[in-house]
Amino acid sequence: MSFSDALNGAGAKPAGKRPYFLEPQVEKVLAITMAVAQELAVARQRNDTLERLLREKGILEDGEIDAFEPTREASAERQMWNQEYIARILRIVQQENEAAVLDDDVASGDVGEELAREA
Repeated sequence: MSFSDALNGAGAKPAGKRPYFLEPQVEKVLAITMAVAQELAVARQRNDTLERLLREKGILEDGEIDAFEPTREASAERQMWNQEYIARILRIVQQENEAAVLDDDVASGDVGEELAREA
């Protein structure tokens, strides 16, 4: 399985009920926190790489990034990215809401348990 396949499957609805090792609310906050931490780590590494490359090539001077003021178009693009980012971070909440709506769906784990009881 490629990294791309794994990433695409990350938002898929699980076949069974979600296992909890801590209190469900604590797990939810932990999952959100870890998603934020992962996003931040990647963004920090990419930002550091860009700044180093631009300084090495003499394109960027110290203080230029802090003084930058985005255009309206850039601000709109940033706002759209922020909305998409928040959606990724809160994916676990969305999945739980979807599961609650589909509560009448029969999960494969439930079918397996029922078959085991009947056997």
